[in-house]
Amino acid sequence: MTRIVLGIDGGGTNTRAVIAQADSASMQVLARAMGGSIKRLRVGPEAAEVNLRALLREVFDAAGVNHVHAASAGVASASLPGIREWITDVFRDFGIDRSEVVGDEVIALDAAFQGGAGILQIAGTGSNCIGRTAAGERESAGGYSSVLGDEGSGYWIGLHGIRQALHAYDRGESGLILSRVGEAWGTSTLEELVDLGNAIPGPDFSALAPLVSQAAEEGDAVATMILHQAAEDLAESILLVRKKLRERHGLIDEVPVAWTGSVIEKITIVRTRLLELLKEAAPGMHVAAHGVVAVEGALWRASNLVEK
Repeated sequence: MTRIVLGIDGGGTNTRAVIAQADSASMQVLARAMGGSIKRLRVGPEAAEVNLRALLREVFDAAGVNHVHAASAGVASASLPGIREWITDVFRDFGIDRSEVVGDEVIALDAAFQGGAGILQIAGTGSNCIGRTAAGERESAGGYSSVLGDEGSGYWIGLHGIRQALHAYDRGESGLILSRVGEAWGTSTLEELVDLGNAIPGPDFSALAPLVSQAAEEGDAVATMILHQAAEDLAESILLVRKKLRERHGLIDEVPVAWTGSVIEKITIVRTRLLELLKEAAPGMHVAAHGVVAVEGALWRASNLVEK
């Protein structure tokens, strides 16, 4: 029997929605849409509500549907109090029969492995690594937010790029990062840049990751160091999760590794170094050549909700 399903990937920067027509043998996408973040900690409850409702209206209209049988939403900070209830209430307003709200890492893991065993490294605005056995047992590393962790993420690259560039400035070394950030932020002096960097609320440091990447491509030593450190941190997370799966759950065979997020996908220096480090540490580990599309995992989970 054909069913209409909805998948949502609510990351830290933007939100993707896809409506598809699913049956037991195939899934046909009817419409895709992208909107603003629905992460309350990032944009606030009111903006998150507006963004979610606008995105749902856009994708419903584009798909030409007014009823959805099941929806799965993977959302950053889904475990925070009230998040699941809020999104579920909005889904009900849009006539969605069955739904679930899980962490964005869950849908990304299922986009890669569809319920099977594997390790997924996320590195976008934030970072997180999660592994799963065939029996569903899970281990993780990182994912402790931009303040307490998120090493190797876009936010980490932007923030630490500035920090290390300031240290280089104190040593009398020239570099590209501070001038590029000054142009992006519209500051004309170092004092203005530092004041803006310390402002509350602060700037979007994750938006600076492409600037650091470009500086590294142009030979900036500080930028290159930051990107290599990001790759090392991401590799360390993957290998730690691998170790936990082996020691705590008795895995012997290598499980595949997948990844998602703009840092690994778009920053060649990080991706290349990450793959080198993993090959050195675990030659038999299969690492995906391309990133997974997390919202596809949400669609897969939504189709399973229909069948329950």
